[in-house]
Amino acid sequence: MSRVAETIGISRSQLHVRATGTSKPRGRYYKATDDELLPALRRLVDERPTYGYRRIAALLNRERRAGGLGPINRKRVLRILNLHGLTLEQSTGRREGRVHDGKIAVMASNLRWCSDACEITCWNGEKVRVAFIIDAFDREVIAHVAVTGAGVSGSDVRDMMLAAVEKRFGTDRAPHSVEHLSDNGSCYAAGETRDFARQLGLVPCFTPVRSPESNGMSEAFVKTLKRDYVRVTPLPDAATALELVSVWIDDYNTVHPHSALAMRSPVEFRSALNPSQAVR
Repeated sequence: MSRVAETIGISRSQLHVRATGTSKPRGRYYKATDDELLPALRRLVDERPTYGYRRIAALLNRERRAGGLGPINRKRVLRILNLHGLTLEQSTGRREGRVHDGKIAVMASNLRWCSDACEITCWNGEKVRVAFIIDAFDREVIAHVAVTGAGVSGSDVRDMMLAAVEKRFGTDRAPHSVEHLSDNGSCYAAGETRDFARQLGLVPCFTPVRSPESNGMSEAFVKTLKRDYVRVTPLPDAATALELVSVWIDDYNTVHPHSALAMRSPVEFRSALNPSQAVR
């Protein structure tokens, strides 16, 4: 049998199985408790239709820990979602690469804040523009403004900067220098805005032209905001969108699992590092 197995290029054990017909047909792996998990998974998928299996697993395990139950392996979650057709379709989009050598992430909170603005189009054609400041370490959206009928102005950005400093430090000036990274939009680059930022203890920094990756934290949040909130919410008019922006950002800060934060929300992550700062 050894010579035969060597000649045809398979192992002796496999040859014996084929010759004797003792192999057992393999079916789909199944656990008896899978059916118990399905209702909770289906509910989470219905509530968060843009979430992949990793974030769904994070939310499921968050609920289970709150109920005194053990966590579920995310690969098991993927298997159950696949079995019932609840997974997202894989993206087939192609993007041309751009060279970016800078580093945005930092090693602690309140060292670098990133800021940007985006536009939301409502069903009736009205537009809402949202600007925000997000921490490059803990990913929390610290402050934001939302306007309609006009663009985000320098005054809006200055108000947002002051709100961010007051929220993080409880005063109107940062105790140490904090980099404030943004693009070169007029509301950020205006001399009055830059001067005001320095008075708050912020250091204005600007991305190179045609290099959105240089402000990748902000770009990632804009993608999350539009994918997980805007696209799955009825937005008949600007008034509705204006009311929802704060709700969306609060949900992002407190609920949204972030892969860079070990699938914790920004508030959970900050609370684990420094409980006294998480409530600010």
